[in-house]
Amino acid sequence: MTLFRLIGTFVRLHWRSYGAAGVMLLLVAILTVWVPRKIGHVIDALVAGQLSGMALLQELGWLVAMGVAIYFLRVGWRLELFAAAYQFGVDLRTRLYARLCLQGPSFYQKQRTGDLMALATNDIDAVEMAAGEAMLAGFDGSLTLVMVLAIMLLGVDWRLTLIALVPFPFMAFAFWRISNQIHTASTDALKRFSDLNDHVQETLAGVRTLRALGLEQRSAARFAELAEHAAAANLAAQSWEAAYEPAVGITLSTAGVLTLALGGYLVWNNQLSIGALTSFTIYLSQLIWPMFAAGWVLSLIERGRAAWERLEPVLEVPLSVDDHGTVTDWTPGRLAFNAVDFSYPTHDALALHDISLHLESGQTLGLVGPTGSGKTSLLRLLLRQFHPLRGSVEWGRHSLEDYTLATLREAISWVPQESFLFSATIADNIAMARPHASRAEIEQVAELAAVREDIGRFAQGFDTPVGERGITLSGGQRQRVAIARALLADSPLLLLDDALSAVDTGTEAAILQHLREARRDRTVIIASHRLSAVVDADQILVLRDGRITERGNHAQLLALDGWYASQWRYQQLEASLDAL
Repeated sequence: MTLFRLIGTFVRLHWRSYGAAGVMLLLVAILTVWVPRKIGHVIDALVAGQLSGMALLQELGWLVAMGVAIYFLRVGWRLELFAAAYQFGVDLRTRLYARLCLQGPSFYQKQRTGDLMALATNDIDAVEMAAGEAMLAGFDGSLTLVMVLAIMLLGVDWRLTLIALVPFPFMAFAFWRISNQIHTASTDALKRFSDLNDHVQETLAGVRTLRALGLEQRSAARFAELAEHAAAANLAAQSWEAAYEPAVGITLSTAGVLTLALGGYLVWNNQLSIGALTSFTIYLSQLIWPMFAAGWVLSLIERGRAAWERLEPVLEVPLSVDDHGTVTDWTPGRLAFNAVDFSYPTHDALALHDISLHLESGQTLGLVGPTGSGKTSLLRLLLRQFHPLRGSVEWGRHSLEDYTLATLREAISWVPQESFLFSATIADNIAMARPHASRAEIEQVAELAAVREDIGRFAQGFDTPVGERGITLSGGQRQRVAIARALLADSPLLLLDDALSAVDTGTEAAILQHLREARRDRTVIIASHRLSAVVDADQILVLRDGRITERGNHAQLLALDGWYASQWRYQQLEASLDAL
């Protein structure tokens, strides 16, 4: 979809606002072109000695009334048109936000956060300006141009009009050249701003790492370089925009000289009155606005086009996870992987190979194995962040792909490896999935997650702000708050992806015991490097290089004397040494 089609669709949806603004602009144009004609008649009457006293005051009163009417009409159309244009920006930002919320991890692996933020700010602002400022300036300028030329041609003198239009083709050529340069410069300026925005976002997110490594000066130098490039790109765009004014000035100055030369000759030979020449000169000065409006409109349109060329691909890119499911009611049942193979879109090697498992409702599954063995990949398939290459994943009586994403995600609570907390209070973070939960319910799940005692030590308790990404809490506290949030959602399937790695073994045991006691019909899958987290699981899978190499419960795996048994002995020895 082109920018013009996008704006056209919006105008049709808000035709009342644009129509009302158009009517008021039409009235402004009519009054504007009528004023010089009125002034010319007054001057001719004064020269002829036909106007004086009350009649002169009456004519002047009409001119003042027209000026007042033009003022209020201009205020009115601005209110109507800008209200619609701002709504256009709101609609675009809402559409972009909704689209980003539906995208999966594979989309964000190819995108930069700073670039997406730039799209939501600078780029949408540019498109909004094209739908607002450009529309009003284009309509107003075009209407004024047509009416002024019509009055000059038909109401004053056609000879003066033709001589005044001689330099205008040269201005049109200059406008065409300038607008092409503005499009290129605007595209570069928007990209440079995205680069700067992305650097700032990454720097602020990793400021503690930068300080720890002593990279502040290097980061500041990079920022200065990007800021200089962004400033230079914007200056280049503004320089080309500034070129419109000389083109307009030279054209109108030339037209004025030609008009005065021919007009003086006609007045000298009594073929034109002084009042008519005065009116024509005023009309010629009124062409300044349409010419400047043309330059302004072309500049805004080119900026809008450049922004839309960056924005449209993000809005139109297919969803990384299709949501074509039709099942909206979840029913408890067995969870099954049937000969599943999976690889990430950016890798050829299989992350999971021939995975088959069956887990009855209410059971607990443990996933263990070395780093990179495929534990998190398996959980991502359950969350439908990715699709398997081969095989199928079933839950209850349906394949996962048969469920709508909304239904599936309501049925799953997930605590990832890196717990994310929002810039809110502890209570608000826990109640994220259930905003209307009572304080008693929040405190209950905090108790189950073994974090209530920690929260009680804060001066503000559950009303303590956690800062951005939960920076005021320790790693273990963030993990437990995230677990409490998942428990409050009370979903039938709970996924813990190494979510207990930052807590001690005693706290880990307490949390797992609380989980078993809180809801016995909940299915739980625990991925962990620490084997003590899966000791009581009904079934344990050992993954190595994306394959299931061992399967059974804790006792059975110890009897196999494989990787699990070896790792268990090592971790037990390590724990005993730590206890000394």
